[in-house]
Amino acid sequence: MAVIRTNSNDVQTLARLMRAEAEGEGEQGMLMVGNVGVNRILGDCLDFKNIRSMDDMVYQSPGGFEAIQKSYFYQRARDRDVRLAQRVINGERFWPASNALWFFRPAGSCPPTWYNQQNTGRFKAHCFFTPSGEDCPQVYR
Repeated sequence: MAVIRTNSNDVQTLARLMRAEAEGEGEQGMLMVGNVGVNRILGDCLDFKNIRSMDDMVYQSPGGFEAIQKSYFYQRARDRDVRLAQRVINGERFWPASNALWFFRPAGSCPPTWYNQQNTGRFKAHCFFTPSGEDCPQVYR
């Protein structure tokens, strides 16, 4: 059962985003990027108020994803990427991105906070940051 409303174009868009942002991190890293995207749609909080659709989330400016500036994002999604996107749309969550709204790739270690959000952990090169349940209760559903 999907946790956000999507159509086939939305699934393709999320699949392309997940691949473009984290293919080098393997399937697990791609799934975590998907978690962040789904959480931004669910959250309706902080920097992501009024983000209601996949396109709102992916193309948000400022605050969107770096990958949309690269041609790789615009290539067709592969079947594997679509299956991964569907998993996060259906509600699968992967720590440390389970409730995260942000991630980035630091040069060194992960800072304890980023824009006042708590670090929940690192997966390979990316650090994940989660809002409080008080600030964003919807990402803790």
